[in-house]
Amino acid sequence: MVDVGQPAPDFTLKAHDGSEVSLSGLRGDKAVILSVYPAAFTGG
Repeated sequence: MVDVGQPAPDFTLKAHDGSEVSLSGLRGDKAVILSVYPAAFTGG
């Protein structure tokens, strides 16, 4: 759990083209918004 106002921990995800993008690779270069959609792709 990360408290509001604290830096997010580093993580790596696959981009739409299959390349990998890490948060640390963007830090200081671009604004990053983290958005969470729990149950976005569920039938509920």
